[in-house]
Amino acid sequence: MQLGMIGLGKMGGNMATRLMRGGHQIVAYDRSPDAVKANVANGATGAESLKDLVQKLKAPRAVWVMLPHGKPTDDTINELAALMSPGDIIIDGANSKFTDDVRRAAELAKKNIQYMDAGTSGGVWGLQNGYCLMVGGERKTFDHLEPIFKTLAPENGYAYMGLHGAGHFVKMIHNGVEYAMMQAYAEGFDIMKASDYKLDVARIADLWMQGSVVRSWLLELSAAALKENPELKDIKPYVNDSGEGRWTVESAVNMAVPAPTITAALFARFASRQTDSYSMRYLNALRNQFGGHQIVK
Repeated sequence: MQLGMIGLGKMGGNMATRLMRGGHQIVAYDRSPDAVKANVANGATGAESLKDLVQKLKAPRAVWVMLPHGKPTDDTINELAALMSPGDIIIDGANSKFTDDVRRAAELAKKNIQYMDAGTSGGVWGLQNGYCLMVGGERKTFDHLEPIFKTLAPENGYAYMGLHGAGHFVKMIHNGVEYAMMQAYAEGFDIMKASDYKLDVARIADLWMQGSVVRSWLLELSAAALKENPELKDIKPYVNDSGEGRWTVESAVNMAVPAPTITAALFARFASRQTDSYSMRYLNALRNQFGGHQIVK
């Protein structure tokens, strides 16, 4: 199939390469001319603008947008909608909020442009291993695009989730679970590192991959990271979040579903960013008031 790919970063560029290796034709665009040149070197047709990209695609066109969620994606989709024709398809494969998908699908439907949301997991390893795809939108559009999904994913690694927003909703929950798993591993390894046993945490991470009930790809990545840097030197204890954890907790609150583990993992990330926490200073002062405990200054 022919596909337009917008956004050629760590994910989009590798996805374009995997698709071309699978025999698909890619028309590639990015704000960075160097990123476009790199994809052209891999076999893509380069585009100088969104208008140029649309003109180089045959109708009915399909364009995959792989940009940061929010304004960058909204602005790009709005510009594309003004350039595309009835029957064309826009796919958002980044980590957009599922409610944005519902809104976009309704807006694009007025122009008879199809919209699909494709929750995409696989990170920088997706080129080699394939991408897990959770897809929402019209079933007939999913069926039309299935050759694309099949090439991007490993065996049994893609599925239709339901109507607009379902793909990104499932991907949001996926990332919320990921937050909790990562936090549990981090706490466990922290306890082992603090013990008197002088444990080889890199060896333990690798050991747990051999038949243990807690084995996972995240643990495999932990083993690789700890072998390279057991003390995690020069890594600042500051952890960002990209939105999906917040949206998972927000959805849990809205639906009155208890999610204490995911919520705690999200708040742990917030705590990592406080270099001078007022609440911790408050606790120190309060302990001194009721118990005369020493204040560390």
